[in-house]
Amino acid sequence: MSSANANADRRFARETGQARAVADLAEPVLEELGFRLVRVKVSGRDGGTVQIMAERPSGEMTVEDCATISRRLSPLLDAYDPLPGQYRLEVSSPGIDRPLVRPSDFALWAGHEAKIELTELVDGRKRFKGLIEGVVKDEVRIRIELEGKAEPVVIGLPFALINEAKLVADAKSFKADRTGRKPAH
Repeated sequence: MSSANANADRRFARETGQARAVADLAEPVLEELGFRLVRVKVSGRDGGTVQIMAERPSGEMTVEDCATISRRLSPLLDAYDPLPGQYRLEVSSPGIDRPLVRPSDFALWAGHEAKIELTELVDGRKRFKGLIEGVVKDEVRIRIELEGKAEPVVIGLPFALINEAKLVADAKSFKADRTGRKPAH
């Protein structure tokens, strides 16, 4: 894999605290099984839940895939015990409002609408919503509406400043997600 492809596939999203400990344990196992980690979320829901969101590099994920991952990760998490107390492990696919955690996610979903929240202000704001135009070097290009402008403008947002990004769910995305395929542009 060339370094450009490796960088496009490297997650810029990083968990913290307990979720980071789980991600550090889970990511190598997922890669060994042929999956990519999308996100780990730890919550107090239902007496404690660890949600591991994963997918194949092609974007597919089946119920059987979730079961396979769960069977491999459960003993590992039990052995290393990254969380105090009892919790329920939940393995899932990203879904229609999927998080965008790699530069390659933005390239794959070009032409679709996304919400992006930054870690610091850019042009006086942290939140942006617009159509993904693509990826150029170390930033995503999105088409947004700006107050006072008659036409939408394309801006670049550096991956290093992205705190959270996700697709905006729409009917076409939902239909494609139900069939396990990326929607056509």
